[in-house]
Amino acid sequence: MKKFTGTGIALITPFKEDRSIDFSGLEKLVDYAVEGGVEYLVCLGTTAETPTLTKQEKQEVLSTIKAANSGRLPMVLGIGGNNTMELVEEFKSTDLQDFDAILSASPAYNKPSQEGIYQHYKALAESTDSDIILYNVPGRTSSNINPETTLRLANDFQNIIAIKEASPNFLQSTEIIKDKPSDFMVLSGDDEFGLPMTLAGGMGVISVIAQGLPKEYTEMIRLGLDKKVDEAYKLHYELMDITRSIYVEGNPAGIKSLLAHKGICHAYTRLPLMPATDNLSMKIKSLLDKFN
Repeated sequence: MKKFTGTGIALITPFKEDRSIDFSGLEKLVDYAVEGGVEYLVCLGTTAETPTLTKQEKQEVLSTIKAANSGRLPMVLGIGGNNTMELVEEFKSTDLQDFDAILSASPAYNKPSQEGIYQHYKALAESTDSDIILYNVPGRTSSNINPETTLRLANDFQNIIAIKEASPNFLQSTEIIKDKPSDFMVLSGDDEFGLPMTLAGGMGVISVIAQGLPKEYTEMIRLGLDKKVDEAYKLHYELMDITRSIYVEGNPAGIKSLLAHKGICHAYTRLPLMPATDNLSMKIKSLLDKFN
């Protein structure tokens, strides 16, 4: 479990002006993040604009990340969907040997009951020997994984090892931390909650901003894990404005703008998402200059 303690990053997919994948930008991003001190990489999550990638493109993205990482960090693969049986088949047919866990969001759009969510993850857990990280993100899925359901899954399935918790209700995370099995991990799915959740007993964060500011963000989480509260919160408040700015027009428009200002890749997105507006881009650049 230690491999998922600290800061993981939800990697973007960089695009060129013609919206083809910028593989050299992706290689540069992986190197930058690894050298910046992040603990693990999350591939093909929502931040990667995965719904807009073809099956072949997904394979090419994974091959590029694997080659750039070159075994330096653990990797997590995002595999999610709202058709349980189809997802079970994808779990069974995907080559997972290079990945240390699967990150799977609860089904979006269907709005299942708590029993439906439980049965969904039960089917996934029983279909694979791989470790699974639950992902609760009500803002995207339109349904919440209640703490009772998370704890039930954590207790019932040995290969359900963690939850990426992105509920806006921070108290929900503390309920899980309070009653979870000792080897089950709670990871923040929200950059601003990364430190508070770690100090409350979580094991870190799967972050977006950390791929743009890896040195500073990972240091903040490490200080939190070491219970160096004052030093950790000093960094938290220094990071707050720029962290908030990258979400003003949605994810990943903001982080792509920040990475473009750092010269790592372009800011282009694929429809239906739009790149950051000029106003936001200028604000991010100003905050980045101030931060540096």
